Amino acid sequence: MRKALQIAAILLGILAGDGHAAGPEKVSLQWYGQSAVRITSPGGKVLLVDPYLTGNPKTPAKFKDLDAIGRLDLILVTHAHGDHLGDAPALARKHNVPIIAPAGLADTLAALDIVPPELAPRMNKGGTVTPLGPGIRITMVHAEHSSELLWKNPATGKNEVHVGGEPVGFIIELENGFRIYHMGDTSLFSDMRLIAERYHPDLVLVPIGGHFVMDPADAAFAIREWLKPAYALPIHYGTFPVLKGTPEQFRAALGTSATQVISLEPGESIDF
Repeated sequence: MRKALQIAAILLGILAGDGHAAGPEKVSLQWYGQSAVRITSPGGKVLLVDPYLTGNPKTPAKFKDLDAIGRLDLILVTHAHGDHLGDAPALARKHNVPIIAPAGLADTLAALDIVPPELAPRMNKGGTVTPLGPGIRITMVHAEHSSELLWKNPATGKNEVHVGGEPVGFIIELENGFRIYHMGDTSLFSDMRLIAERYHPDLVLVPIGGHFVMDPADAAFAIREWLKPAYALPIHYGTFPVLKGTPEQFRAALGTSATQVISLEPGESIDF
């Protein structure tokens, strides 16, 4: 699989279109800025990860209209922070699809009636679920961050802090065996090596902005020394002034690594 992917890299196409179609055996990925991505599987299933859209200063205006996202089968949320939970509740209610999120966050979303309980199933790190059928496997893995939920109580108008569970990353294995590791927000942790040995991701979505997450040097270390995927897509940078890391710095820090770095502008898509 890895060899075939590396050969196919020559044919990769980056598109500025809506990214809503993926042909047979293709994986289509569209980035909206920060950590928000839309994944269309080879079988046509649509997954949305960390859908911070309407409040995201980097998301193109077109996609701040949630109708522009199109059909949706599943939402994944890595942790409770607003720039990741984002529009997940609104989209879950709109499409009647579940949010796969850390167990503590799922409990809070249901308890506060942000989404109904049936749209907030519980799972946790180490678990694997197949809500779209056996061809797509979603595994929760560790991330080194925090995950409190800041919620404005409509009765009082005051902000409250609620349990958000522990932050996570996701291994997303699609029908053709292509594996995506969305790291969520994280700093370096040595079990990234274990994740690589166990799951062998083909594509890693890696945060590089620094301050709250890895900077380009740490992100490059993780990719070069531990994860060693065929492809790496930088995320979680440039959205706010404090997220200073850039794809150019990340690429330079990787040095002679064989991993191909893919840089997208918000709204752009790529097929694998």
